[in-house]
Amino acid sequence: MDGDGYFTLVCDCVPHSVVLSDPGTRTIDAVKEISRLTGLSLWHSKLLIGQLPATVLEDQPEDIARAAASALRDVGAVAHVVEQGG
Repeated sequence: MDGDGYFTLVCDCVPHSVVLSDPGTRTIDAVKEISRLTGLSLWHSKLLIGQLPATVLEDQPEDIARAAASALRDVGAVAHVVEQGG
């Protein structure tokens, strides 16, 4: 190749975010799960819940984001996965 060509890079791995819209009735369990998923302290996880809707995770592969949203739903929270536009 002589270096005059152009390439278009295509990535089929679109990043996803996990958005929490309601901690549910088991707020303490939601705080613990957010802490487990994000590595945030319990205090910072509680602060995150105070800023709803809140993005819990960003730039994740779809399977990781879906698993995290499912784990939050398992403790009674309302969470969903959002495909990040680029």
